[in-house]
Amino acid sequence: MEGGHFAIKNWSDDDKPREKLMLKGKDALSDAELLAILIGSGSRNESAVALSKRILAATKNLTALGKMTISQLMKFKGIGEAKAVSIVSALELGRRQRIEDVLKLKKITSSKAVFDIMQPIIGELPHEEFWVLFLNNSNKVIYKSQLSKGGIAGTVVDIRLVFKLALENGATALILCHNHPSGGLDPSNADKQITKKIKTAGEILDVKVLDHVIITESKYYSFVDEGIF
Repeated sequence: MEGGHFAIKNWSDDDKPREKLMLKGKDALSDAELLAILIGSGSRNESAVALSKRILAATKNLTALGKMTISQLMKFKGIGEAKAVSIVSALELGRRQRIEDVLKLKKITSSKAVFDIMQPIIGELPHEEFWVLFLNNSNKVIYKSQLSKGGIAGTVVDIRLVFKLALENGATALILCHNHPSGGLDPSNADKQITKKIKTAGEILDVKVLDHVIITESKYYSFVDEGIF
């Protein structure tokens, strides 16, 4: 209720997130205060900041909050469709900005650089996806592509498509990437077999397979770092 007792306009100056943002800058605000600005108002019995704190306490962190659907957010008392849409939209913009920021790096200097590029794209998905980063002679990413999308258990990869894309884009090297929705990092036998097949095909076509990186929400596994290559 915008006109309720706890509407932002009725808070003390110290408790007004909008005014605090204007006076002190965005870094001065807590996650709950920033979320409260998106929500706009609470209810007669709960301020927007209190509502935001309750949501964040339940979801634990912003990453988990960003995974929630509109219908899931609307299960919180005080969150209607409009507020849920605002939250989902804002967090999706943040996710896209992260992708843009890491892609500016482009040059791959380590497995961590691969993780930084791919984690925002596949690290938090509930299903498995297999991607390939295509690189030039300077190890700069010139193209990236999703090769397959599967269930929780795995995906099927068309090796011919991998090298068709490599040749079309003039790539001299590539890096394989896929996520493990379970959070486990250990490669499966299927992971090892497909890596070996693609690496062998690459040797014939003079396209180097530099690494295979398994991505989870917060960690990664590099075949090169672990000495499998």
